[in-house]
Amino acid sequence: MIDRRLLQTVIARLDQFPAVALLGPRQVGKTTLAQLIVGHRKGVYLDLESSGDRGKLSDPAHYLSAHEDRLVILDEIQFMPALFQELRGVIDHGRRQGKRTGRFLLLGSASMEFLKQSSETLAGRIAFVELNPLDVLETGANDRERLWIRGGFPDSFLAETEETSVIWRDNFIKTYLERDIPLLGRRIPAQTLQRFWTMLAHSQGQLLNAARLARSLAVDGKTVARYLDLMVDLLLVRRLPPYHGNSAKRLVKSPKTYIRDSGLVHALLGLDRREAVLGHPIAGDSWEGFVVENIMRAAPERTRASFYRTAAGAEIDLLLELPSRRLWAIEIKSGLSPKLERGFYHAREDLNPEHCFVVHSGNERYRKTEGVEAIGLSDLCREVSLT
Repeated sequence: MIDRRLLQTVIARLDQFPAVALLGPRQVGKTTLAQLIVGHRKGVYLDLESSGDRGKLSDPAHYLSAHEDRLVILDEIQFMPALFQELRGVIDHGRRQGKRTGRFLLLGSASMEFLKQSSETLAGRIAFVELNPLDVLETGANDRERLWIRGGFPDSFLAETEETSVIWRDNFIKTYLERDIPLLGRRIPAQTLQRFWTMLAHSQGQLLNAARLARSLAVDGKTVARYLDLMVDLLLVRRLPPYHGNSAKRLVKSPKTYIRDSGLVHALLGLDRREAVLGHPIAGDSWEGFVVENIMRAAPERTRASFYRTAAGAEIDLLLELPSRRLWAIEIKSGLSPKLERGFYHAREDLNPEHCFVVHSGNERYRKTEGVEAIGLSDLCREVSLT
């Protein structure tokens, strides 16, 4: 069992709000985390994929009122979207009775429909918490490479062999394409969506070129945008925006895209072993995406992330605008002896960030140049989490 850092955050939100929505991809550990929370307080668990548990909610108000002194966990809430309106009534009735917090924990594979429905009907009554795959602060620095190669989904990371891990990831992708996405009402051919997902893997960390993707798939640009929105909504792809601060420079306008789990990148590209990943041209971009995700998971809430690139070639891989309004610049390199290029220094002059780091694939921390510190991923994640 690996302790999830988000456990205390979810408990704190339950102590503040009547309802908390724990969102994340399938198999990321939402149900396991919910069961741990039940260990802290009395609770009742319903799996809304189960017809038996759905039947218990044929009269939702009656059933939920009978458990008003317990935390009710509703798993796969997206299968009963009409329940949100009932929850609003139950929550408001409980508030009048003095029961203001910790009533419901809603688990769901995030989708735009889920977010829209809940935010409209439960505004002011619900907090959202995103559960991601395992990160380097949870697994430890010694397992960093395994985490990168296999990804952070618990069943993939903890698999006994590389082959078992690969089989799990292949089946995860297949299940999402053939079962989970259709259940959300999205009528997209599985083969087409797999091609799109694989194309994103090939262009990991690159500027989004929607026109090229559209030509490759023989669809129009609006269809590509719809596919990408779906993958972002499901928390499977990150769309990293360009920086648009007070800069007089001519900045690029296209976002960069990353498949959020590095293990899925490698599975989509058929890279089954460490040696295959390291010998593939995608290795550097895969490492960059892995670093971006881990840093974003460690960063405090309300941190804004972007990248900086000008038409003249000045570039920084990741900018963090922290809640304290401080700006951190982070360059990402996959080797043990990172070399900074001229574009990084030009970008640094443009932005004047408070801290500049270059993340490398080792553990050593040292001064690289004046004002720039080389650092390992684990150390940087710890430093970001403490800001």
